[in-house]
Amino acid sequence: MLDCLIPGEAPALPLHLVTRGGLEPLLNRLPPGQAAFLRASGFTAKAQEWRLLPGGSGIEGAVAGLGDDAASPWAYGGLPMALPEGTDWRLEGEAQPEAAVLGWCLGAYRYTRFKAPARQPARLATPPGAGTALAEARAICRGRDLINTPAGHLGPEELAAAVGDLAAAHGAAFEVIAGAALEAGFPALAAVGQGSPRAPRVAVLRWQGPGAGADAPLVALCGKGVCFDTGGLDVKPAAAMLRMKKDMGGAATMIALAEMLMAAGTPIRLLLLVGAVENAVSGTAFRPMDVIATRKGLTVEIGNTDAEGRLVLADLLAFAAEQAPALVLDAATLTGAARVALGPDLPALFSDNAEVAKTILRFGLDVQDPLWQLPLHRSYVSWLDSTIADLNNVATKPMAGAVIAALFLRRFVPDDLPWAHLDLYAWNDQARPGRPEGGEIQAARALSRAVAALLLRRDNP
Repeated sequence: MLDCLIPGEAPALPLHLVTRGGLEPLLNRLPPGQAAFLRASGFTAKAQEWRLLPGGSGIEGAVAGLGDDAASPWAYGGLPMALPEGTDWRLEGEAQPEAAVLGWCLGAYRYTRFKAPARQPARLATPPGAGTALAEARAICRGRDLINTPAGHLGPEELAAAVGDLAAAHGAAFEVIAGAALEAGFPALAAVGQGSPRAPRVAVLRWQGPGAGADAPLVALCGKGVCFDTGGLDVKPAAAMLRMKKDMGGAATMIALAEMLMAAGTPIRLLLLVGAVENAVSGTAFRPMDVIATRKGLTVEIGNTDAEGRLVLADLLAFAAEQAPALVLDAATLTGAARVALGPDLPALFSDNAEVAKTILRFGLDVQDPLWQLPLHRSYVSWLDSTIADLNNVATKPMAGAVIAALFLRRFVPDDLPWAHLDLYAWNDQARPGRPEGGEIQAARALSRAVAALLLRRDNP
């Protein structure tokens, strides 16, 4: 998958990475002709700035700027598509191997299932000490592939199969719940999917890390896997449907996170739940003002069929809570309100456990995979009241949509269970270094470190 890398010992040209503060020392070390060329060309070592170094044999190397932050993977993200195609490079200078490898791999990513790429990336000789970055890059690229795959090729069956492939790769147990068992055990999820000819299912992965005994802490990951969302009978306008193949971005994020935790050999017990479903328009689709059951036993009046993701997660969260986990995390492309508040790059984090929230936010900043916490404001709980059911799936007021969705989910998690909910975008609207346009895995790198810190008291898993 990572065809942008070559073995560390392979022949390669030197790629001098330099911060603005390190530029003058670098110029003093380079051959005089190359230093003079860089000065004459106006090179300042800002991020994404680069120059090829000429020599008697043609290209003898390159210099690339890191700006003021050598630890940012995005400082390296533009290089594989900027440096000449077919060239191989080795890191020199101020490069930080983990950040460089991660940024290089994420910048080289292209979705190629239906169209060959316009060019191949320049390749990087893999430096020592980059194992975590390699594992994270693989997980993120696989997750991006899932989000980028058109819904006609990735329905509930195919999404569940992706979880099965991950389980097989890591020796995990795997099962799919479908049919009558799903209708009985996950009735809200089944209601969301009843309008589609592609039957819903729940993919379940269970894994026990090396050295983890039966009493090792259990972390439960729940992902909204709505493979396409028409809005149901409360149908979306056409423009709002254009990116709805990404409505399984929460599931892709949890799949990527599970892969990172397993690849790291984290000594925990892991439960991954993916609710794979399609919210379609048909004569069998669930209707506005229907009342549906949930796994927890609460009844829900359907105020809007386009608020289906919280129904999927409600059953998953109830199932997860029954397993007595030490920590529950869920992720979903849940509300447009979160994007209005925070934009596309900042997933909204909800948790009423101060330690959980603080830890996730800290690692998000540390690894440049940031989140922003929004409040679970309990005064708004009454907005979900229903006269004929235990609660409605939408609020009576057109405000605080992301908060309301999180408060809905909170009803399905025991009060004493550490839990965090992520409302994310899972998409890059435009290409940037390391972040090509299309599907994106957000917050998984932050969460992988937070899990180890919270459950194993590790600050650097």
